Amino acid sequence: MHKSQVLFYLLMAFLGGVFVASFVLVSQTWILVFLIIAISLIAISGYSPRTKSAPSGGGQRNYLVRGQKTYSKKGLLAGFLFLVFTFGIIRFNSFNFANSILNQFADAQVGRNGLEVTLNGYIDEEPDVNGLKSQFIFRVKELVVPERIFEIDERTLIMTNSFPKHQFGDKLSVIGSLQTPKNFSSFDYIQYLKNKDIRTIMSFPKISENQELILGLDSRFKIVLYSKLFKVKDLFENVVNHSLSEPYGAYINGILLGSRQDIPQSIKDAFNKTSTTHILAISGYNITIIAEALLAVLVLAMRRRRAFWISVIVILLFTILTGASASVVRAAIMGLLLLFANGYGRLYDARNGLAVAAGLMVFLNPFILVFDIGFQLSFLAVAGLIYVYPILEYKLKKLPEIAGPFDGLRASLKETLLMTISAQILVFPLLIYYFHQFSLVSLPANILVLPLMPLTMLFGFLTGVGGIIFVPLGRAIGLFAWGLGVYELGVIKWFGSLSFAAVNITIHWMTMLVFYGFIVYGIWKNK
Repeated sequence: MHKSQVLFYLLMAFLGGVFVASFVLVSQTWILVFLIIAISLIAISGYSPRTKSAPSGGGQRNYLVRGQKTYSKKGLLAGFLFLVFTFGIIRFNSFNFANSILNQFADAQVGRNGLEVTLNGYIDEEPDVNGLKSQFIFRVKELVVPERIFEIDERTLIMTNSFPKHQFGDKLSVIGSLQTPKNFSSFDYIQYLKNKDIRTIMSFPKISENQELILGLDSRFKIVLYSKLFKVKDLFENVVNHSLSEPYGAYINGILLGSRQDIPQSIKDAFNKTSTTHILAISGYNITIIAEALLAVLVLAMRRRRAFWISVIVILLFTILTGASASVVRAAIMGLLLLFANGYGRLYDARNGLAVAAGLMVFLNPFILVFDIGFQLSFLAVAGLIYVYPILEYKLKKLPEIAGPFDGLRASLKETLLMTISAQILVFPLLIYYFHQFSLVSLPANILVLPLMPLTMLFGFLTGVGGIIFVPLGRAIGLFAWGLGVYELGVIKWFGSLSFAAVNITIHWMTMLVFYGFIVYGIWKNK
């Protein structure tokens, strides 16, 4: 078995352990039993050739000789798979029970009122402003309760007024009562916040500046770096908004930076009905365009190795700039692996790239595997391109290639069609299960829009950069981005306005599993 296959199976075992622990509380006793089983499998897979010899003929390939011992490859692999599976359970449990000091003081009552605590820390992400209300994620470094101070490093969600305005990195003192979040009728708000490592909220507390708070070197570095990046982002967004009329400025910022807050709700609904919301999400598609273009330009001016490392830094900064959502991080990791393959002349295995991205993200935050819808949809869509697309391409190889409107710039219409179908096949059961809706116009909408996206991103980026240099230049270039935006939003809004654009369907989770069972069987049968 090749090393790349072993790596893939080990990563799948880790994800399997996290998946099981997400639904079943595995006690320390069972974890100990699993460890004993794993170590036993590894130990008994090796034996002395004095007592037993390795089998000859076809069975010999399953054994590996090392010095005076002969090891069963299958036994070793089974042992290590079980060990990594157990490690996945341990990782989920440790993450689940960590960072829970704030939670101990939530919903505490003192008389008729909640327990008032003081939180000292800084704003850890860009505030989300919606009209007169605002909310921001607060990194708590000190928790002050009556007669005691705790030094901690946890996050909570603060809900407050839009004014006075706050920004990322502000050091504050927050005084109020902590509460545990509550689920909505059709939305698991508790798990949504857990994915962000948030387990408590505080509504409309007293907020004051706290310049006396001393932060560690890592926090200070993060605040300086992120603050500069967010200023660049704000500058770019403002230039694009001034260069293009609405809603096209918001649309360009959405496909370049993942910003959706300024896009009208009616347009968001049209994207949902046509299953084209992935256009507004920074995905592997966007990252690949950026990575390939950046590397191609840099190699003209410097050595490939140096160009590679500069590209790596740019993609990391871009990931931070766009908010580091699940789809962005997954796309960034896979983009970096692709860059590594190109920069160092190595073969790129898309399957292992996807598994490494999933394993790394789940290790950092085990909750996202089961409780983050964006993570699941993002990885399933890419898995569709890896496993389903080659099958469709082979089955329909006689179907003629039809050049797109900008042939040579990106995929042909046939390739776009097959890629869209491949991604949809793996995500549609999950989409129906979560959102109770299935788009009947997804294919034509995607085919008419996707081939133009690289050109739209290019002119949108040049609009922002040109506008920063010279405002009239940005507006001149913006005419091209505006024209493309008019066409693309026009197509999406028209398809979204059709009465049959989407149908409402509700399925049970067991039905969803049956769907995926048939899909996996079909892939295996045609592999």
